[in-house]
Formats: sequence, structure tokens, C-alpha cells
Amino acid sequence: MAHPKRKTSKSRRDKRRTHYKAEKPTLTVCKETGAVHVPHKAYEVDGNLYYNGKLIVERAAAV
Repeated sequence: MAHPKRKTSKSRRDKRRTHYKAEKPTLTVCKETGAVHVPHKAYEVDGNLYYNGKLIVERAAAV
């Protein structure tokens, strides 16, 4: 099994890890509802559930 000849310093180790950064999510605007949402995910508008611009689950009217 391979072993390092020298200890890797904390600064060298941390420099290697700096490339992992948080990215802002990609957002799209629905042509049907005008809602801003994450693509390829279901989203809610006024209690109704939409996916790909189509109504999937309609909220029942409260009586």
C-alpha cells in the first residue's frame, strides 16, 4: 500500500479543496403561469401543482 513520503501541510490540503464552491440554481420562467421555478421539478402556483407547464394536481376549493 502506498504511503506519503512527507506530510501534506494543512495549507496545501486546503488549497486543493478550494475548487468546490456553492453554485446558484438555474431558474426558468413558465410560459403558461409566469412562475419562476427550477427546471425539471414540479412547482406550486396558488396551491396548484404544475410540471412542464401542465396542471398536475388541482387544489380542491375550500367550502
